[in-house]
Amino acid sequence: MFLTVCGFLAISESGLAASENEPIQVTSPNERLVVEFALNPDRAPTYSVSLDGAELVKPSRLGLYFASRIDLVTGFEIDAVEQSTVDTSWEQPWGERRIVEDRHNELLVKLSARTPDRRLNLRFRVFDDGVGFRYEVPEQANYSQVTLVGEFTEFRVSRDARAFAQPADGELRYEQLYTEMPVGLIDIAATPLTLRLESGVHLAMHEAALVDYPAYSLEFDVESIFRTQLRPASAGHRAILDVPFLTPWRTIQVAETAVGLVNSSLILNLNEPSALDDTNWIEPGKYVGIWWAMHLGQKTWGAGERHGATTAEAKRYIDFAAEHGFDGVLVEGWNVGWNGDWVDNSQFSFTEPYPDFDIEAVAAYARKRGLRLIGHHETGGHMSDYEAVVDEAFALYESLDVRQVKTGYVGTAGSLKRKDDAGEIQFEWHDSQFAVNHYQRVVETAARHRIAINTHEPVKDTGLRRTWPNWLTREGSRGMEFAIWGETSNPPGHEPMLAFTRMLAGPMDYTPGIFDLELEVNGEKRRVQTTLAKQLALYVVIYSPIHMVPDLPENYLERPAAFQFLVDVPTDWEQSRSLAGAVGEYIVTTRQERGGEDWYLGAITNEHARRLSIELGFLDAGKDYIAEIYADGADADWVTNPYSMNISRREVASDDTLELGLAAGGGAAIRFRPASSVLSD
Repeated sequence: MFLTVCGFLAISESGLAASENEPIQVTSPNERLVVEFALNPDRAPTYSVSLDGAELVKPSRLGLYFASRIDLVTGFEIDAVEQSTVDTSWEQPWGERRIVEDRHNELLVKLSARTPDRRLNLRFRVFDDGVGFRYEVPEQANYSQVTLVGEFTEFRVSRDARAFAQPADGELRYEQLYTEMPVGLIDIAATPLTLRLESGVHLAMHEAALVDYPAYSLEFDVESIFRTQLRPASAGHRAILDVPFLTPWRTIQVAETAVGLVNSSLILNLNEPSALDDTNWIEPGKYVGIWWAMHLGQKTWGAGERHGATTAEAKRYIDFAAEHGFDGVLVEGWNVGWNGDWVDNSQFSFTEPYPDFDIEAVAAYARKRGLRLIGHHETGGHMSDYEAVVDEAFALYESLDVRQVKTGYVGTAGSLKRKDDAGEIQFEWHDSQFAVNHYQRVVETAARHRIAINTHEPVKDTGLRRTWPNWLTREGSRGMEFAIWGETSNPPGHEPMLAFTRMLAGPMDYTPGIFDLELEVNGEKRRVQTTLAKQLALYVVIYSPIHMVPDLPENYLERPAAFQFLVDVPTDWEQSRSLAGAVGEYIVTTRQERGGEDWYLGAITNEHARRLSIELGFLDAGKDYIAEIYADGADADWVTNPYSMNISRREVASDDTLELGLAAGGGAAIRFRPASSVLSD
């Protein structure tokens, strides 16, 4: 048995003899969650999950299919069973919480089959808040490489469950709306997939540590079974893998309430420790950018009379950022290649700026003003072309002291371009094995140049930020730009849905903070379907170590009192805790500033107004605080009066309760400062 106590690992052997007919159990540290492993009559591996004796996942099959007669599915015997216990913690260089507790019990089952000779190991880790398991394929007698054609990984759940699902195969990749529905209506869903059982228990299926492997979606069938569907390569197979290999972890988060899912660190704990010895150069923070004006039609990415990325415009944004204490300025459209049909015929240069953008002068001016230029690489989905020049491109940015780069892979699902050995273009999915490996190579190359990455049009997040802390954040869902894209606008329930679905995967560059909520885009009226107070609250509710402050500078200057919250709110946290919420309806989240005493609270709701009573027990006991409250006005409503907001102050303590009224589509943002620090200001 392996036993970790207070972070120290003590090792003792445990080769437990297992009866072929007796299930093998492993429990969570609190002994409430139980995983049971067994071989079925076909000698196929199965598992089940129960909480307090109630079955959550019924006996479900496991296995791997290859393009040969060496499948790892049936005919197994149990050779050995090993169990271990871990009770430790580790520190994030940045994150939603500084210290992450890792407490789990582990079960390793070693299987073999004789006809032909095959071996398979299955490893389970059971936490108080969920389960992770993976396939471990050791060295085999007859082969050293396999072509994977699929998994036999099942999740058998109650047909009475409600699902909060996003379609997996839509043209817009992960940028689709989530819908609540009975599980029986699901065709194929992306993960994280969140379920609410009749008992009120919530489950979320996802994966962790997605490396050199295709991502999976969940297909539902009439037998009340979710089965993993691995994303295929252009050639039709799922993956080509050298043996031995490990698959990503298949994860099931378990919580008695919806916020229990949000407060979990299971995905992070199933990833490997940091591969970087030095992370001091990685800088969380807030930035502004030449970006929103292009979406509004006021500026263009391409060169011309309305070109956005000019030296003068960049300096204007730098001045604005410096005056308000922001950390960087993103400039999109600076490089040659944006003119014409840049998606289908991309010829981007990642080192040559347009003539009206002096990149050396802009980077130097940013450093002089105490911040940094943030780089931008839009690839148009041309992966192979980008890989050929990415080292040189990052070297340029490194020479200019650029520490962050936003990358983009615009294109419909299945349209990423890969050049094969003959130089012919093949089209790949954003979450195929090839794309997974491409994103990984870019992040590793960036790390060598001390550059952090913000990936747009990415593969889904699976917690790799623990191993590669320079992978700061990513898009991977419908961001704020959808709020002004006509009929596809994000509805008021979008963000309360994201908090319990997409955000379980990891940080998201959502770009909240739009102050002009009643817009005109290319002569057409548009509406951001929130109140102003909700835009502030999103900086607390939606976690990302870097947040954009995206609106036009003049729109912020028109509302300086509300803008103050965006100036104040940090992006790096000592601890975080969601207090209350329901999927797609509302959520209340609190976070403590890393290295500081201030706390922040964000509360948001869907299209329904609601009143909330918030107990302030998260504050330090015996200490008085001043709550700076940015809340919807009594007459606020996202449709009729989105700007109505009351800004107030009151003294509070940990034994107090705050009553908050959230308007339809509304929210509230609060900063809690120790009273002693306020008085000393």
